[in-house]
Amino acid sequence: MANAIEVSNVTMRFNMSKERVDSIKEFLIKKVKRQLRFEEFLALKDVSLNVEQGDVYGLVGLNGSGKSTLLKVISGILKPTKGTAKTYGTISPLIELGAGFDMDLTARENIFLNGSVLGYSHAQMREKFDEIVEFSELQDFIDVAVKNFSSGMVARLGFAIATITKPDILIVDEILSVGDFLFQQKCEARIQDLMSGGTTVLMVSHSIEQIERLCRHVMWLDHGTIRMAGEMEPVCEAYKAFRK
Repeated sequence: MANAIEVSNVTMRFNMSKERVDSIKEFLIKKVKRQLRFEEFLALKDVSLNVEQGDVYGLVGLNGSGKSTLLKVISGILKPTKGTAKTYGTISPLIELGAGFDMDLTARENIFLNGSVLGYSHAQMREKFDEIVEFSELQDFIDVAVKNFSSGMVARLGFAIATITKPDILIVDEILSVGDFLFQQKCEARIQDLMSGGTTVLMVSHSIEQIERLCRHVMWLDHGTIRMAGEMEPVCEAYKAFRK
């Protein structure tokens, strides 16, 4: 089967300031005077990953292991320092809570705004509007500014929009852990529906039980390097043993 995602020897390097800078003015002065010192941080080190079309692939690892960075590289948000990341087909990334939203606009306005960010036309979003509102369960808050929403409400709205049409690739980063238990079940059911329609899913979750329920293959990242990758069960068992 053809691959939906191909990551080849990706390294992601960040330069982090070693000094505290309290303002942009101070930063610019120090930069001109060449007084800024940076420390190199490798978020990913020579990571390769192939995800077949229609697969559900999970990423596990402790905080700071590079999971979210890898998702951002695959989504095209970050350009890798070295290596390549290719995707084939339409991609719907749910990576940062509220990304693509204008917090000063209402939920109604953000549905159309976020839809356009994802490449959908105004007519498409108008056609799907009622379905989005119904899935998100935000009927009573549709004309409320999103800045007044809880993180769970923002997650509901973002997930409802991102999955309203069937993307070729869905990328999910911890967003399912924000809503309540019943909504998480609802999201998992929709992911199962997307899977049955051939959508490739790449997801990060701190819930190993959720990874075990949904994923066929798993990669365990540790300090930016691959500790283990392959079939879900052996990788998850090894990771659980490590966390004890």
